[in-house]
Amino acid sequence: MIGMSQDKLGEALGLTFQQVQKYEKGVNRIGASRLFHISKILGVPVQFFYDDFGDEAGLGLGFAEGEESAAPAASGSEFMDLLSTPEGVQLCKSFASIKDPQVRRKIVDLVRTLAAGEN
Repeated sequence: MIGMSQDKLGEALGLTFQQVQKYEKGVNRIGASRLFHISKILGVPVQFFYDDFGDEAGLGLGFAEGEESAAPAASGSEFMDLLSTPEGVQLCKSFASIKDPQVRRKIVDLVRTLAAGEN
């Protein structure tokens, strides 16, 4: 579709074509920063990879367990706009590296409080 072989993409990413195949088939997860890098190599926006999902893809769910922690749904474009920035990628990578669910919950609460103060 894009006109680039798995070999060429793998070479550009410093990976084998087998690893690219695993990403393509969904065997291995792709992190936000890797997806951002792939989008730049292919010359497409990150949103390109989500076009078939629509807004019902579960993008509005919170990070903590349980439905009581679910966040108000953000539109898919707002989410992708965030992931299309270096700050958004850095934020997602850093947040994902935090293992303690209580710390993650506190960070989400802090960000919500800061965002509410700007509105």
